[in-house]
Amino acid sequence: MSATRGAGHRKTPGARAEELRGLIAHHRKRYYVDDAPEISDAEYDALERELGAIEAGHPDLVTPDSPTRRVGGEPAEAFATYRHRTPLLSLDNAYSEADVRAWEERLARALDGQLPSSYAVEPKIDGLSIAVAWRDGVLERGVTRGDGVVGEDVTSNVKTIRSIPLRLTRKLPYLEARGEVYMPRAAFESLNRQRTEGGEPAFANPRNAASGSVRLLDPRITASRRLDCCFYVLAEIDGEGPPPPSHLARLALLRDLGLRTNPLNEVCGDLDEVLRCIARLEERRHALDYEIDGAVVKADDLSLQARAGSTSKFPRWAIAYKYPPEQATTRVRGIVVQVGRTGALTPVAELEPVQLAGTTVSRATLHNEDEVARKDVRVGDTVFIEKAGEIIPQVVSVVRSKRPPFARPFVMPKRCPVCGSAVVREEGEVASRCTGATCPAQRREAILHFASRAGMDIQGLGDALVDQILARGLVRDAADLYGLEPATLAALDRMGEKSAANVVGQIAASKSRPLHRVVFALGIRQVGERAAKDLSVAFGSMEALAAATEEQLESVEEIGPKTAGSVRLFFEQPANRELVHRLAEAGVNMRVTPEERRVPEAASPFAGKTVVLTGTLPERTREEAKAIVERLGARVAGSVSRKTDLVVAGEDAGSKLSRARELGVRVVGPAEFERMIRG
Repeated sequence: MSATRGAGHRKTPGARAEELRGLIAHHRKRYYVDDAPEISDAEYDALERELGAIEAGHPDLVTPDSPTRRVGGEPAEAFATYRHRTPLLSLDNAYSEADVRAWEERLARALDGQLPSSYAVEPKIDGLSIAVAWRDGVLERGVTRGDGVVGEDVTSNVKTIRSIPLRLTRKLPYLEARGEVYMPRAAFESLNRQRTEGGEPAFANPRNAASGSVRLLDPRITASRRLDCCFYVLAEIDGEGPPPPSHLARLALLRDLGLRTNPLNEVCGDLDEVLRCIARLEERRHALDYEIDGAVVKADDLSLQARAGSTSKFPRWAIAYKYPPEQATTRVRGIVVQVGRTGALTPVAELEPVQLAGTTVSRATLHNEDEVARKDVRVGDTVFIEKAGEIIPQVVSVVRSKRPPFARPFVMPKRCPVCGSAVVREEGEVASRCTGATCPAQRREAILHFASRAGMDIQGLGDALVDQILARGLVRDAADLYGLEPATLAALDRMGEKSAANVVGQIAASKSRPLHRVVFALGIRQVGERAAKDLSVAFGSMEALAAATEEQLESVEEIGPKTAGSVRLFFEQPANRELVHRLAEAGVNMRVTPEERRVPEAASPFAGKTVVLTGTLPERTREEAKAIVERLGARVAGSVSRKTDLVVAGEDAGSKLSRARELGVRVVGPAEFERMIRG
């Protein structure tokens, strides 16, 4: 199928758009499902750009399943819950050959002595399980596993994953398949580099990164995370007669419909062959471009699966063989102490380099003083380290028999290793902290946090550049960023005029960030993104927030004594007040924008109320409903609690509706909700 326009210029926009959608669907399947691309990435991108241009000029031609609809929409306040049509059960685990053979014996008993004639063996991808449904051939819903009975509706994020088709290769009344969303190794490493450079914490492993990305409230960020998906079961199908009688044949049907399945799936005739297949997968696991933590074994015959049935927790016809965590021994060459943004001191073991799970490991976090003491890790010790599914290596234990006579217990320094200021550990905290207000390490981390995506979102201002501008004395704190000139940055290593101009442009653009982003960027302890937003809306300006008493701060919903005390302490420090003053002088926004401000209307039934929206509303989207009730004076929350005043429950309201009824919270349906907002 050609990717070129050919005679397309003679077609109407509608006909060409439909042709392009077909071409894109065909080439998506050839790339993601068949692993046999027919065109280059550039040619594929050109098809999508052409379709986007047509739809931009003819909005009436946009269809729900258009490839251009993969990314779009504003961030959601919270995800709706959805009850699975059939439960997503967990699998029982096996850790040895004996465990697998014991499972087969249990299966035979459930089948009155019969053994399956074949087994399916599949790589157990370490990701997030989802259920995806298509109605009339078009993607309708994507839901996380949740507790197996009720999950979160993450459809907007599922649509951003390019290996999941928005439209099947042929129209079916209904199809549901279960799969595993994961982050390829290369995408994970790239994401962690970006996060580190942006002053954000790195993800511990690809599984956490995938899970967190699928559950982001902004699908545009999810789209940037380069997630992938493999489907492993056909859960329900309608419209093609009886489905194939075997599991692997059903996976072949999914591939035919445009869904990606794992090419490493195998069929085995007996358990000995199953065990050999499990061993082969383990040998090549670190060469794969995704993480696997085991292999799944299933009876291939669907009639035997039905006969075997399930326990309350697990299907009897399947088991997950978990590979043992890979360990290595190495020697501790030193224990260094790093200083973070808030002054927290973190001990890190420097190790003799050793190969572990396909990578060279030379450092391992020791977390805090108590953790070092608990494991009694000393310089010179021989230690066992493992990843155990974690990308960040962990020290598991010390080989005491190999401890050298000179090894001494670790002692947390009394002075900051960077600035020499006193180190204190407050009662009830595990972290020891540097007290130096001008500590260079804290300055560095504070600037990186200020520029991070959740803060002022200054792209291009990463670790390397911050290190240079600090080392050359170009900045002392975040306020100095607004005085940087392109020519100054262009003279730095690996910059140049264009890069310098881009960074300065990003810094200038950050001046108009909403107040809650500015509050978060200041790095006040205990103040995360949600608290920053609540405080900004409650006080309206940085000046009012800085002047607020602890009692006034605690009067803000969800702000407790610890957060209130931390905010008050921050603004009592002269250096912090001076920083805020200089940011304001540089032109950084210090007031809530009209869009952020909630203006309670006394006549509104929503004024001063905490409202939870759940389920699907027939007349408007969740985002539209949220904007309306906030404009009418309500605070929209993501969960139901005793502080909730009203729950608006649409179709498929799920657990939030049940919780509201348990607590006696007032519930209104879509019709009454519309009457309330119309007055």
